[in-house]
Amino acid sequence: MKSAYELAMARFGGEPTKQYTPEQKEQFAEIDREYDAKIAQAKLQAKTERAKADQSEQIKKIDDALTDEIQSLEAKREAKKEALRRQFA
Repeated sequence: MKSAYELAMARFGGEPTKQYTPEQKEQFAEIDREYDAKIAQAKLQAKTERAKADQSEQIKKIDDALTDEIQSLEAKREAKKEALRRQFA
């Protein structure tokens, strides 16, 4: 018997999501851990820089740089995951 999700995907012509092995899931989790650590490090560094900053303009630059860094890291994380998905296909 198909799940509601599988029935909906069949109706709309989509494919059900790929099921990954525990080893493959662990590889995805390792990428998440790696990039979560990098993001935490960037946030900690920004917090330290904010504490040293004495002008709101400097704080804005630090916040903007942090936002850019996080977006860059998230894009790299997703690119690595997508490469794994293609490898597993």
